[in-house]
Amino acid sequence: MEKRELTCIGCPMGCQITVELNEGEVVSVTGNTCGIGDKYARNEVTHPERTVTSTAVILGGDKPRVSVKTASNIPKDKIDDVMKEIDAAVMKAPVHIGDVVVKNVCGTGVDVVATRNVEAV
Repeated sequence: MEKRELTCIGCPMGCQITVELNEGEVVSVTGNTCGIGDKYARNEVTHPERTVTSTAVILGGDKPRVSVKTASNIPKDKIDDVMKEIDAAVMKAPVHIGDVVVKNVCGTGVDVVATRNVEAV
């Protein structure tokens, strides 16, 4: 039986959670004070995901870069590759909140979207 200790990031409480696994299957989750913690812990030990935030280059804008984020979570093991695709992205101004900066980043089915407006100059 394997035990994993986690600090929950599902809400501001930051519960210390213990997950017991048997051959990769979750047997028990303890230490969480809400259902969010149980869901977070099960997902974290079997299929960890994260939202990625960064910036992308903008040409001809009132700012040189625009803040971006993945529209939803991506597999944690793809973060480095996602960051490389974001770093290679270049857009022309104007860019508006929600505009797709990178479509289907790294084949994850998730788009990278702008999180602020950059006007053309």
